[in-house]
Amino acid sequence: MNNRRDFLKQSVLGTSALAFANAPCLLAAPGKPPMRFIFLSKGNGLFPTSLVPPSFSDKDKAVDAQKGSLDIDLDKHELAEWMRPIEAHKENMTILQGVSGKMCTTGHNGFQSALGAFRANGKESALKWATVDFELAKLSPSPFHHVELACFFHAHNPVNGIGRGCSARGPLQGNHAFGAPKLAVDELFKSVSSKKSDQAELQMDKKILEFMGRKQKELYGSLEGTERSKIFNYAESVESIRKRNEQLESMTEVIRRNRPNLDKKYLQKTMTTVDRQFGHAEVMLAAMKAGLTNVGCIGLDYLPVNYTGLPGLENDIVNQHDVGHAKTYKGKFTPEIIRGKIRHQHMRVMAKLVESLKAVPEGNGTMFDSTMIFYLPSQGETHHSTGVEWPFVIMAGRNAKLNLGSRYIRLPEYGQEGHKTLGNLYTTLLNAYGNPIKHYGDFDLGLNKHRIDQSGPIKQFLG
Repeated sequence: MNNRRDFLKQSVLGTSALAFANAPCLLAAPGKPPMRFIFLSKGNGLFPTSLVPPSFSDKDKAVDAQKGSLDIDLDKHELAEWMRPIEAHKENMTILQGVSGKMCTTGHNGFQSALGAFRANGKESALKWATVDFELAKLSPSPFHHVELACFFHAHNPVNGIGRGCSARGPLQGNHAFGAPKLAVDELFKSVSSKKSDQAELQMDKKILEFMGRKQKELYGSLEGTERSKIFNYAESVESIRKRNEQLESMTEVIRRNRPNLDKKYLQKTMTTVDRQFGHAEVMLAAMKAGLTNVGCIGLDYLPVNYTGLPGLENDIVNQHDVGHAKTYKGKFTPEIIRGKIRHQHMRVMAKLVESLKAVPEGNGTMFDSTMIFYLPSQGETHHSTGVEWPFVIMAGRNAKLNLGSRYIRLPEYGQEGHKTLGNLYTTLLNAYGNPIKHYGDFDLGLNKHRIDQSGPIKQFLG
């Protein structure tokens, strides 16, 4: 799917990321900033050992190595070298260890598993429900509901086009991600485009939606059963897009002010992986500042991505799959050094997000005060992962409703009393922000033999 006409069609028939039929057609209460959530997904696993602060005492390091419970104030410790780009924001950081995700697809790629807590295989037929980012988008509604950006790598997901993302809109409904920063800006900010062709397209789309709405109303009265239900759902989707467009028209000035003027290096068809990641960060920030979305996901990389532009290796192409198989690069860079360079780049992107949001006044503080950013692996703890651990780095503003703070938290290991899963973590998030769901995600049947109560939120985070 490479053109916006196909994208519009998919949006209408599938209630895509550009529609918000499943969300209340309301924005946050006047004067109250909306909560924002950004998920940064990485491929090739995330070693739990790499997140341990080097300044921990020998005793704490030993407890961590044995997967014992820890809750340590990060203010008293230095971060691992690859995390230095966000050292200045340590007061907002939580390093969370010990959460498992064995109910997910693991190995080389977790697909939608990482954000959905169910087994996925890259096919829409395997999608059980909306991923947690889409559920959060319902609680923090916006015109575009949810925006996903990704660094794609093969023909099925065109590098500069629109392809399959790592989020899901609902049961059997995958999400679509923008592969190029320029394409994302052109689509998200089209309502304020100065191009006559863009304005002509918008008017044509408007007429198409009006025509489809009339036809669906005509058909609705003549059908019964499932066919009538289908037409009703289509009509609801069309109406939601129409209302969204009306809302965008009312936001013209703020959208125009925040339309990003991307550096030319982010506009090219060919760019380094590093530039693509920074370009996506620019787009996400602009979309949030303009009020187009409050929830987004950036696929920083996937296992098959050949990295280009890494600091210190700017002119090299690094095969991430080879790194996963412990191959030394050019005979001098060990796999862990390369992994560290990639993670360091990810933290540069996170730092850009945090610092940019902290620079925007909002209410009695800044935009970051009402933001949470999650950095997580797409498939678990390592290259050929098992999901026994799913590490997180979380950045949270002062208005976040979770009891986190500047802490290194290791929860009880897999199989031990008090152990928690991705489902527990996401249930906690949803409960904190207004969804009283009893439990989000699948249960891990392997934990049954340990008699672990898997249901519900992580109560200590809701304190």
